[in-house]
Amino acid sequence: MTTPAITVEALNKTFHTGAKQKVKALDEVTLSVDKGSCLAVVGESGSGKTTLARIIVGLETPDSGSVTVSGKPVAAHANRRELRRRARDIQMVFQDPQSSLNRRLPVRVAVDEVLRAHSRLSRAEREARCSELFTLVGLETRFLDALPSELSGGQKQRVAIARALAADPAVIVLDESVAALDVTVQAQILELLASLRATYGLTYLFITHDLSVVQMIADQVVVMRQGRIVERGTTAEVLTNPQHPYTQLLLACAPRPGWKPERGMIRKLREEIAS
Repeated sequence: MTTPAITVEALNKTFHTGAKQKVKALDEVTLSVDKGSCLAVVGESGSGKTTLARIIVGLETPDSGSVTVSGKPVAAHANRRELRRRARDIQMVFQDPQSSLNRRLPVRVAVDEVLRAHSRLSRAEREARCSELFTLVGLETRFLDALPSELSGGQKQRVAIARALAADPAVIVLDESVAALDVTVQAQILELLASLRATYGLTYLFITHDLSVVQMIADQVVVMRQGRIVERGTTAEVLTNPQHPYTQLLLACAPRPGWKPERGMIRKLREEIAS
């Protein structure tokens, strides 16, 4: 058996929101992601999915539990060398691409700084690689010298994906990476991500609240509620035959062509969850 790309064991995380107030963001979360596959983590706001993603890439420290990426443990307190090595294993694409771009600098800088940190390429070689990465994500090279304000939301997200690819990672965490885009652009970005995964054998952890995009990209689905995993399975199993009332509620509330809210069923599901 091959080593999973991501392994999470009994992860716990509590945030202190006031003098005596605590929020349990993660409660004994355990999961794994096979190499070359895409696992979607689904849940409403506050379910713990983004906290999980941030711990996996090392942006948050868990209270207990362990995370392994590409067979290497994610240390709670890493030195600079460890952080650089980790960045070559795993990268993250955020919901707001603007957060990874400096509004005063051409977008090529965002990609070039990753190449400078993780490669020994010369300046000319980095310029060629930037052009190659832009082409790879479907951007014309003329956009290399554009400012973020001159690009659309979809174009900026393509730059963010190129920036992640510049480190040549094995794993990419996508945190609501298409949530801020309109439906047409969402489909284009999802198609791009699927193509990149097939070509380069990438592994994705796809964080989303939108079940409509899950079937387009994910092999497996994990459903989270209040910091716990309440259901898991293949995408087909979870979307066509959900077992947990919370998953059924998410599907019942998901807009689709001809959709009308079945208020009686939704009320019943909410009562089951609360009981």
